[in-house]
Amino acid sequence: MTHNASLSRIKSPGRAQASALEDVQPGTASLGNALPKQTAPAGTKALLNLAQLRAFRLVADRGSATRAAAALFRAQSAVTRSVQELESALGEPLFDRGPSGMLPTPVGRAVLLRCERIFAELEELSQWCAARQTRRRPTVEGALPAYLLNTRRLQIFVALARHRHMPSAAKTFGISQPAVSTAIRVLESGSGLSLFHRSPRGILLTAEGETFVLHVRRALNELRHVPDDIAALRGNIQGAVTVGALPLGRTLILPKAIAKMSAENPGVRVVTDESAYEALVAGLRAGDIDFILGALRENDATSGLRNERLMSEDMVLLVRRDHPLTRVREPSIVDLRDVQWILPRSHAPARALFEAQFKRMKVKPPLPTVETADLAVIRGLLLGTDMVAALSAQQLHYEVQAGQLAVLNVPLHNTRRDIGLTLRAAGAPSPAARALIDAIRLSVVDVTRTVSAAAN
Repeated sequence: MTHNASLSRIKSPGRAQASALEDVQPGTASLGNALPKQTAPAGTKALLNLAQLRAFRLVADRGSATRAAAALFRAQSAVTRSVQELESALGEPLFDRGPSGMLPTPVGRAVLLRCERIFAELEELSQWCAARQTRRRPTVEGALPAYLLNTRRLQIFVALARHRHMPSAAKTFGISQPAVSTAIRVLESGSGLSLFHRSPRGILLTAEGETFVLHVRRALNELRHVPDDIAALRGNIQGAVTVGALPLGRTLILPKAIAKMSAENPGVRVVTDESAYEALVAGLRAGDIDFILGALRENDATSGLRNERLMSEDMVLLVRRDHPLTRVREPSIVDLRDVQWILPRSHAPARALFEAQFKRMKVKPPLPTVETADLAVIRGLLLGTDMVAALSAQQLHYEVQAGQLAVLNVPLHNTRRDIGLTLRAAGAPSPAARALIDAIRLSVVDVTRTVSAAAN
């Protein structure tokens, strides 16, 4: 592999720093001790040791540490200590040990389910890397190379991909820049790929790096859920949920659901992401976002996403309460061609529905004065100007109910939009995410009643 544009040319750290990022070596040491201590970035919990999880998974599959050690080409004592250290980190026994072998406990079975998802991502990544190398023998299906089994190294890689700046990535973990360089060099050497290149905008992922980081982010996000899966077995829902909050879900559905879920599960932290749909989908595919709530888009079978419809709603035209148009008895959409419009962005499905109102009358759609999905901006403009906004009444429900805004009596045709959840088709939501999804489903019943009552 050529690393002309790779980070591999950065000067290597000293032996003491480099040793903290090396792969597992054969011998009798515990598999956990052969890896660096998993120090979490500031403000986050340390993730579990992937090498220990692999040993645990193999013991569960083979029924004994002896057979697992033979498959791993490690000493039995190393495998045994690795499982013990994992049990210590989790605070739970993972096996019932008896004369007939080692059988997973209920906690062990829960960890195994999540392990299947973690290692499926890493095994797929390993196969993908091998397929791109013409001079290497393809890896055995299900085998995992050691360079992918260092949790901290993978976290460093993701941090550098996110920050695009080596000092910032190093600061995240409290390590030196050469140590970051070593971590990346091990991944590049193991994969046979150049993962980063330098540019005026910073350190950027290569095309291969973009695919590599997607699998790594998914694996690390699955790993993050293991303690929460165990807590759920004890009846304790905990952890964080990140929701991609699109405009149609922000005003009524999501707040009601969060309030309900938080009252029942005070240990759950909810984070909302109001980015554009495309950015939310990218986060959803990587596992950084648990699900998206809002207007549904069509997803084909190859998208890797699935939709769950919760309710439907039509678009309306909103103005301030004393707007001149409120005194016009039956204005038509064509009569409003020359007003100043606040519209969704050009690529949004709602924009196409709005423009279709004019096209069906063979009239050129008007250009907007403002394009935005920001409800604070829309609210401020409507209250302080004669602009007209095309959106769902649910989005500014409270302002309409308070008499600050009014819905124009202008008939719109075929503007009904489905509102619901978008999830990864192959995903398994965390217990906290499932709790919030359940609360959203219940809240939709109340919201449907509220919207219907307001319309009447």
